[in-house]
Amino acid sequence: MTRPRALFAIATCVAIAAGVALWIRLVPRVPAGVERDAKIGGPFDLISDTGERVTEAALAGKPTVMYFGYTYCPEVCPTTLLDLSQWIEKLGREADELNYIFVTVDPERDTPSVMHAYLSSFDKRIRGFTGTPEQIAKIAEEYGVSYRRVPSDDGGYLIDHSAVLYLIGPNGKFVDTIGYQEETASAISKLQHLIKTR
Repeated sequence: MTRPRALFAIATCVAIAAGVALWIRLVPRVPAGVERDAKIGGPFDLISDTGERVTEAALAGKPTVMYFGYTYCPEVCPTTLLDLSQWIEKLGREADELNYIFVTVDPERDTPSVMHAYLSSFDKRIRGFTGTPEQIAKIAEEYGVSYRRVPSDDGGYLIDHSAVLYLIGPNGKFVDTIGYQEETASAISKLQHLIKTR
């Protein structure tokens, strides 16, 4: 191969790689198994960690970061909520432009008081929502969240569940997701973009 052709081939490869990287950065990621244009989210009727009834109307007008997990989760949930707390701190005053919601997938153990105590270890702006098993199943279905009970060796159980943060616009429409332990720069960029949808 002549030198000009070799240089052209290298330049072409670099351009293709750059294009792919840009596409990955700009195209919103959606949870596995969820179509990009799928409707994610919907009405709900739950109880907050302070014991108040909450519906989707409580989130209206502000973009929302929503995560589904449970307080007995040994690793993924506390790690995610700690990451979220750190991102909230990095956002500074901008952080107040968002709702932060932690929805349990273990309503039998996660009562409002249990969730309230658990969330006291994280940023105070993160609110907890619980409800009946039927109410939780409904909101989980609306967000495409999968979860299942897995027996543990001590006779109890763990819950295998989806582990992404859902980013929802002020109009209730799905915007993007933040994956488990996503890089801070990427997560902050997505949160700042979500704020701009207000």
